Amino acid sequence: MSVSVFTPAHITGFFSIENSSDPLKNGSCGAGFLLDRGVKTTLKDSDEFKVNINQGSEIVINEVLKYFETESPFEIVQDIQLPIGAGFGTSAASALSLSLALNEFFDYGYSSVECGQIAHKVEVSLGGGLGDVIAQTGSGIVLRTSPGAPGIGEIQSFDENLFVASKSFGGIDTASVISNPEHKRIISENGRQCFDEFKNNVSVNRFLDLSLRFSENTKLMTDEVKSLVDYFNLSDDILGSSMAMLGNTVFAFADNESTFKNSGIENLNIDKLYSKR
Repeated sequence: MSVSVFTPAHITGFFSIENSSDPLKNGSCGAGFLLDRGVKTTLKDSDEFKVNINQGSEIVINEVLKYFETESPFEIVQDIQLPIGAGFGTSAASALSLSLALNEFFDYGYSSVECGQIAHKVEVSLGGGLGDVIAQTGSGIVLRTSPGAPGIGEIQSFDENLFVASKSFGGIDTASVISNPEHKRIISENGRQCFDEFKNNVSVNRFLDLSLRFSENTKLMTDEVKSLVDYFNLSDDILGSSMAMLGNTVFAFADNESTFKNSGIENLNIDKLYSKR
């Protein structure tokens, strides 16, 4: 027997930190988007318990397994399709895809919302993204309108037929940023302003403009990220570019894949916006 579950990667453009003592209510508001690559988790029958993961550590897997009592041996295979620690929400995608796969493989009978809540609690406990899990239950561009786990927070999704290029220059320690009082203040003040403006005028161009403003005002951009963002934003064929939150990563939108393939920039990831349709 084999079960596979895919969860899309999620990049945040801007956000505010909305902390709560209740892990299910701890989260963020803001906007981001989903990619057609992410994390694929496969569970297989096996004579012994095994974990095969193509990059990173087993920390997320071990945390998720604490919520599932399993007696029969099995194998976990995780294909993490984008860089970890670089603003792609890969730890959340790992937790969510594994929770859903375990539920199906062992027939626990949990709802998809309950599996999402497990993944969200794992993310909070590890100091990871505060809004990736609930966003990853959406489609296209995702507006997180109230904070928290699936079933607690709320999102709105907007499907767009667009291509996304991304290039990572390394990672950012998300936990160190979202736990720093001064960073939290600056991020949340700017994030709430962007959120208020975007919800009253939802469009791709508005999302890109506000994401750029947020990354500039929070002063989180490194010089190498800013250089590529500026380069993209000077191109007539590119709709806009900014920095992935939180990751030392550039993203840009375009109508055509050839725009990025002909850009001459090395090591670009090129994806489409993920859609459930």
